Amino acid sequence: MSQIKLIKPTLEYAKDIMEYRQEFLDLGDSLDGCGSLRACSSAMEWISDLRMLENLDTCPKEKVCSDTYLVIRVSDNAIVGIIDFRHHINHPILGVWGGHIGYSVRLKERSKGYATEMLRQILLICRQHGLERVLVTCNDDNIASKKTIIANGGIYEKTVMVDGGNKERYWICL
Repeated sequence: MSQIKLIKPTLEYAKDIMEYRQEFLDLGDSLDGCGSLRACSSAMEWISDLRMLENLDTCPKEKVCSDTYLVIRVSDNAIVGIIDFRHHINHPILGVWGGHIGYSVRLKERSKGYATEMLRQILLICRQHGLERVLVTCNDDNIASKKTIIANGGIYEKTVMVDGGNKERYWICL
């Protein structure tokens, strides 16, 4: 795995952001950790939505404040993933199965260790926000995500049913 860094999305990455979006749409994948990217028609629209969520004064009442990061491979400045940190989970979905963190990795970049490292890096940011533990969830059949969460200290709590499928809940102490 090459070295990565987490950065806030900027228009410098607009083309790559929209290519990332299209790759996931073509696969029928869920774009976890990408907020409103699925619904946005431009990177500018998505970045604007993300900036609104970063601040308590501008965050819509039905949402929670969050910070979303592009996961950039340092060697070629390419997006390998996207990760989102929700500041709290006092929300009917996040508290049950959404959790504090959502993330996705490009199909061609999977199984290279990026997810484990990006989760490790976002946990440092969670700690800086004063959290002592975070909830991270995954589908019960997503072996790669389970391994990623466990590699970062995730302790299995329980499985919950969501829309006919099962989500596993893991807590990571910071």
